[in-house]
Amino acid sequence: MFNDFEYCHCKCCNDQNKNKIIINQKGTTGATGATGATGPTGPTGATGIQGERGATGATGANGGATGATGPIGPTGATGPTGPTGATGPTGATGIQGERGITGATGIAGATGATGATGPTGATGATGVTGDQGIQGIQGATGPTGATGPSGNTVFNPYSIYVRSNTIGGIGTQQNPLTSLEDALNVVANNGTIYLYDGIYPIDTTITLAKNNVTIIGKPNAVMLLTANVIPLVVTGSGNTIKGLTMTSDNPYPVEFIQIGGNNNVVRENIIYGPTQSGGSDTWIINRGIVTQGNTQNNWIDGNILYSLRQSGYLNPNSTGYITHNVVFNTRGWVVDSALFQFSDNSWGEPANAVDIALLNGTTSGVPYNSVTELQDNNSNANISDQR
Repeated sequence: MFNDFEYCHCKCCNDQNKNKIIINQKGTTGATGATGATGPTGPTGATGIQGERGATGATGANGGATGATGPIGPTGATGPTGPTGATGPTGATGIQGERGITGATGIAGATGATGATGPTGATGATGVTGDQGIQGIQGATGPTGATGPSGNTVFNPYSIYVRSNTIGGIGTQQNPLTSLEDALNVVANNGTIYLYDGIYPIDTTITLAKNNVTIIGKPNAVMLLTANVIPLVVTGSGNTIKGLTMTSDNPYPVEFIQIGGNNNVVRENIIYGPTQSGGSDTWIINRGIVTQGNTQNNWIDGNILYSLRQSGYLNPNSTGYITHNVVFNTRGWVVDSALFQFSDNSWGEPANAVDIALLNGTTSGVPYNSVTELQDNNSNANISDQR
């Protein structure tokens, strides 16, 4: 576009209007027409080539004043410590200095006067005993001394000793009597008779009529019945028969011990008979222990009784205790209207035909009111209740 009154020197003009001068005269601008509707947007043209970067303009003035410093934020977590650096080399050891000269020892001062002796201190603990010295040579044996008096040579009626097959004894330990019968003749009430081991044949009845006498059989002290008699009858009271073994050379129809007094104890004896053939109901009626009627408070305890028709026969109105006995190969205990407390008895082999027989006439009350309890208290006893 050219300014007013300018010449055109372009080639086209020169060709068509040679030597002509075109004067452009500017007319009055007309009113602006209404804007036409916007046509549809044409497709975007290709991006033109980026022009060269213009020169950087001058830096503008600083903005407003610097704002106040904000509060300090919380300290962040400490980072991990870095690895320790390598240890540097040890420096060289310096040269040792020279040793100084030792000074001369001073002259010793004079010894001071001895002070007063202090009080004696407490005695120290005894030291450990030293090793035992070597035993010296045994001295020569001295002459034998005089023989002392023999022990227990004086007769004592409260301690009587018996040994079978002795002759002329007086009942002391050194000079024993030869039979139980001899001992019962001399023992005092409350005394004790000791039977040493051995066989003591019995062919006549021996009676214990004294009171509170104890007969003790040593192991293997055997009273052997050789006749049809009761070997031992106890008519006194408070006596104890302990540790005897009693048997017979044949089955005799008698008991080995008969109790006719009160408060006697038959304890820890072994009583048995010789073997009999056939059923026990056909055997000779030999018995271990029999209580007489109306005897009171006798105690049969801890005995072993076997191979007998009956271990014991308890006659009417006798009372006492039958405890801790072992019975086998018999027809058991026969209770004939007696009142005995049975407890803790047991039964071996061969088994008894009956362990306890309660005959007709025996009370149905205490101590036999419960047959089951009687069984339970005596190793499940086999009881024949004939009441």
